Amino acid sequence: MSENEKGQYDLLVIGSGPGGYVAAIRAAQLGKKVACVEKHSTLGGVCLNVGCIPSKALLESSHKYHECRTAMEVHGIRVGNISLDLAAMMARKDAIVKNLTAGIDFLFKKNRIDRFYGTARILDNKGVEITGENKLNVRTKAVLIATGSKAAALPGVELDGTHVISSTEALAFAAVPRHLVVIGAGAVGLEMGSVWQRLGAEVTVVEYLDRVLPTADRDISKQALRLLKKQGMKFLLGSKIEGVERTGEGCRVAISGREPIIAEKVLVAIGRTPCTEGLGFKELGGKTDRRGFIEVDSHWQTSLPGVYAIGDVIGGAMLAHKASEEGVACVEQLFTGYGHVNYQAVPSIVYTHPEMASVGRTEESLKEEGVPVKTGIFYFKANGRALALGDTEGLIKIIAHRDSDRILGVHIIGPQAGDLLAEAVVAMEFSASSEDLARAFHSHPTLSEVLKEAALNIDNAAIHG
Repeated sequence: MSENEKGQYDLLVIGSGPGGYVAAIRAAQLGKKVACVEKHSTLGGVCLNVGCIPSKALLESSHKYHECRTAMEVHGIRVGNISLDLAAMMARKDAIVKNLTAGIDFLFKKNRIDRFYGTARILDNKGVEITGENKLNVRTKAVLIATGSKAAALPGVELDGTHVISSTEALAFAAVPRHLVVIGAGAVGLEMGSVWQRLGAEVTVVEYLDRVLPTADRDISKQALRLLKKQGMKFLLGSKIEGVERTGEGCRVAISGREPIIAEKVLVAIGRTPCTEGLGFKELGGKTDRRGFIEVDSHWQTSLPGVYAIGDVIGGAMLAHKASEEGVACVEQLFTGYGHVNYQAVPSIVYTHPEMASVGRTEESLKEEGVPVKTGIFYFKANGRALALGDTEGLIKIIAHRDSDRILGVHIIGPQAGDLLAEAVVAMEFSASSEDLARAFHSHPTLSEVLKEAALNIDNAAIHG
């Protein structure tokens, strides 16, 4: 074997995000020889480095800052002059990221996973060419593409990384912008907008469609708009961006049918596109859909023999936990003959305050298909723990089949919505009925009692409502 060749692996994973690194570890647990190629200097992908984790660190820090300024006095706590040390806030965020990326590095060593730094190109002979400091050919029985996604571009709007930015740059401002325009009212736009609004920026969200969170249940979308407006965020719905021009110290945002907006920063958050360039996948005849996502079968096998794909790069819900579950299931299918993901029970969370969380179908989509449904709604304002927390905004909505009572969807906006949703995910995984939830113990006083009351209310039987 020449110096620029490595021995054969059972699996080579391209990408070390939440799909790739989890798949690599699971394959190693199954006794396989595994390698992972990552083009960035740290493991963890977008989620850990410039996505899920750093954004949640800033969301938590900004919320605490906002609470100290606005919500302590009602608890009998008088706080003196509050000031913002943005550099310290950013340093905390960076330390969390560093700790977790080091943790993945440790797990790779623990599981004897070979890590290669560089880009990967799939060859036609069961091999992968890795280009880092040097070129290296690696032989492997199977390849798993887990290269993730990148921020989608808006036609006619050029990102410059300073004034017109993606979410990556929005995580690392050196100062709070005077006015931030957010293009897109999805999860990323609302989360990053709420961070900087709490820290003192004027925030205007521009959305082409007629509501925020367009894929959410309409009751949740309405509540989200009301509560975020109440917090001070501004919204221009049903508005089309015509262009963004640089001005002296900022940007001029042209909007169809409206006066232009002058902003210091413009965040483009209109979705994400798959990262497939440079892989050699298309050149070998690999099939993608019209939007560029890699096509796979029920076992995550692509159109190329021995090449699999998971996570954002195959489309669907572009969520870290979905990628992780696909990674585990794909590897188990490949090496044990069985792997499964229940796509009807994929949770989705928006980490504003209050949080928004959902699993399953929306009422509108079910009714459009003619599915007979019944719903139960209960509000946090009637819950003792929510009152004790001083956090009473929001509701829980449960949708069940009118005849079988099987839970088809659960939608939450309120305190700790993301954690509360876990019970609903398990319930749907086991095909539970609303009565199953209603009759199960829910400790008192806890926020989980709102879920129980919503389940009871499907039959108009809520005790406290």
